[in-house]
Amino acid sequence: PDTEAFQASVESCVSRAQAGDLVTFGIFPTHPETGYGYLELAPGAERDAPTPQVLRRFVEKPDRARAMDMLAAKNYLWNSGIFLFSVNAILAAYEKFAPAMLSAVTASVAGARPDLSFLRLEPEAWGGAESISIDYAIMEKADKLAVMPFSGGWSDLGGWASVWQEGGAGPDGNVCSDNVTMIDCSDTLLKAEGEGPHLVGIGLQGMIAVATPDAVLVAPMSESHRVGEVVGALRAKGVRQADSSLREQRPWGWFESIATGDRFQVKRILVKPGASLSLQSHNHRAEHWIVVAGTARVTIEDQVTLVTENQSIFVPLGARHRLENPGKLPVIVIEVQTGAYLGEDDIMRYSDLYARS
Repeated sequence: PDTEAFQASVESCVSRAQAGDLVTFGIFPTHPETGYGYLELAPGAERDAPTPQVLRRFVEKPDRARAMDMLAAKNYLWNSGIFLFSVNAILAAYEKFAPAMLSAVTASVAGARPDLSFLRLEPEAWGGAESISIDYAIMEKADKLAVMPFSGGWSDLGGWASVWQEGGAGPDGNVCSDNVTMIDCSDTLLKAEGEGPHLVGIGLQGMIAVATPDAVLVAPMSESHRVGEVVGALRAKGVRQADSSLREQRPWGWFESIATGDRFQVKRILVKPGASLSLQSHNHRAEHWIVVAGTARVTIEDQVTLVTENQSIFVPLGARHRLENPGKLPVIVIEVQTGAYLGEDDIMRYSDLYARS
């Protein structure tokens, strides 16, 4: 991407935004793309102008024939999804065109509470906000619209095909991550993320394969835009990977599942310096903690113990306990849970630094 050219484009739009216009950035189309929305310039607007132009309307993602017509017409730009507007202008637009959403968001902010370095929005009010893009909610209805034509380098990285295009392919057209072996492949993307399996491709052409520790995607490059359909299909089947990953973020750090079986689960837990899990107990499981990095302070009932690297401690079923990191380096613990029920909802909190119940 051409950073300096984009910065110059932004600067040229500031006065229009300050005057109350809703400015969007349009990208010069280079081919009949069907995966992007388009922006139609108003009659008399100049696509090559170095200043914002009047925008006639937003155009939905076209079929290939329509995309070819728009490319030939030379008065259409790709919709980048990048906007510039003043706070007052966008709030006025929401009040006019999407008042219910504005009301829900306002209530969620009014009922928000601070949680360390971030703000937790009031969940019930936030749940009342409609799931809709800014294009549909505002931009397709607003009247004070301007578009800044931009001819510099740009990619929305909206799919794996875009990742392949921007990935710096070699002479064979392949893009791959470190944990990958490719034999006689061409124009292919192979990516293995995290600590997942080593990914091997043989004789592939125009393919995408992405492996994470808990899921693998394999598709022809031409079908990579259908990933959204996959998410819907997984949700319909109740598959966990549709909405969550193995690593769960928490205010104190994170944990991830390593192995799960009948009446046991193994997790890797990282506790940030100075952070602490809640004082808690479980009705259905006991826990074994092995410290593999750092020094942990462990409370079990009335007993407080410092547990250093390569030491372990047992938390009996039903015991009140807490895991803390009193040091300046992260603490990493391997936790082995055993019991009849291992769900995350089997928890009774007695005190918590992050005001969780």
